[in-house]
Amino acid sequence: MRALRILLIVVVVLGGLFVGADRLAVHFAEGEVADKLRTTENLATTPEVSIKGFPFLTQLVGGELEDVEIGIENYEANAGEGGTVRIDDLRANMKGVEFSGDYSSATANSATGTASIAYDELLRTAKSEPAQVAPGVTAEVVGLSDGGDGKIKVAVEATVFGTKLPRPVSVLSTVTAEGDTVRVKAEALPSIGGVQVGETQIRSITDFEQRIDGLPGGIRLDEVRAESDGVRITVLGSDVRLAG
Repeated sequence: MRALRILLIVVVVLGGLFVGADRLAVHFAEGEVADKLRTTENLATTPEVSIKGFPFLTQLVGGELEDVEIGIENYEANAGEGGTVRIDDLRANMKGVEFSGDYSSATANSATGTASIAYDELLRTAKSEPAQVAPGVTAEVVGLSDGGDGKIKVAVEATVFGTKLPRPVSVLSTVTAEGDTVRVKAEALPSIGGVQVGETQIRSITDFEQRIDGLPGGIRLDEVRAESDGVRITVLGSDVRLAG
């Protein structure tokens, strides 16, 4: 019995040492991947990196990580014509991440994730100088907010024959993702101060689009939906490059 107790103690001690070594190794690897990702994507801050699965050391020997989670608080994506759009709270789950021994390169077989674009950020795309939509009538988008049921409420401020209407006119719009572009389109056109406004003219104000390109590692837009604090987007990708 004494020999058995000693054997159990040895097993427990060795197991504890292995777990400790494994956690130290995964912590080091997470830091290395985070630093490489920051450099590769030219990020302002170091991203969060969490390597899942246990034990890590056996994954390390095999040269492939089962599951890696990436978190980037603010990411400046390309918006076309030299512009940028701020993507908030980008969270991506990477599967089957193959990496080199010095972590100089890492590529995920597949990736899924979520992020958001705040309404004030999206408004920069829609907002412009007041434009004429009918004789004596000018209008411009002045606000975006949650319209419920996955739609955006677009607030349009209008001036009719020199007099600004006392309150903005609102219209519910659908939001969709087509390729690398988020599109906002009014479902029904608003009436402005009782003046007949042509569809083409008013849609030049209410309808707009925002290109989102150059997301980390080559992930791309999949779906979009209006929510309380902004447009929620889902992203996906394959052969996603994390570093190198």
